[in-house]
Amino acid sequence: MYRHKAIYPGSFDPITNGHVFIAERAAALFDEVEVSVLINSEKKGAFSLEERVEMARTALAHLPNVTVNSFTGLLVDFLRQRKSSIVIRGLRALSDFEYEFQMALMNRKLEPEMETLFIVTDAKYSYLSSHTLKDVFRLGGEVRSMVPPNVYEKLLERFRPETPDA
Repeated sequence: MYRHKAIYPGSFDPITNGHVFIAERAAALFDEVEVSVLINSEKKGAFSLEERVEMARTALAHLPNVTVNSFTGLLVDFLRQRKSSIVIRGLRALSDFEYEFQMALMNRKLEPEMETLFIVTDAKYSYLSSHTLKDVFRLGGEVRSMVPPNVYEKLLERFRPETPDA
């Protein structure tokens, strides 16, 4: 099928430096990479779909062969629409693999031409997830080194509103 284009789907709520690392690796492997922000009905998002797309576009602007869009529905249907058969998934730890492996097999059952390429993140991001990052930030932890600068600003806006002077 279409081997020159890969789709990197995720909720990216928000995009982290670990996600950026995976996108950079994928961009080096494929002519074109589409980072596709999805609505995950199992997760309550901290940021709207539009905010997540904009944060990802800004964070990945340095990669000329990467575009950012959004989708809903089945990933296999989206791949057909985008004329791609390659899905990029990032792995942080062995615990990620079982879930991702199941999803890859289900997707291949639905679309036999589809391939999932797993990219292992850098060890310095192996602990990093959007969920944990938001929890740490809400509790006052320092996360500036874990996200792109534009995302850090959005976190400040969303979770640490300015308090009036006493």
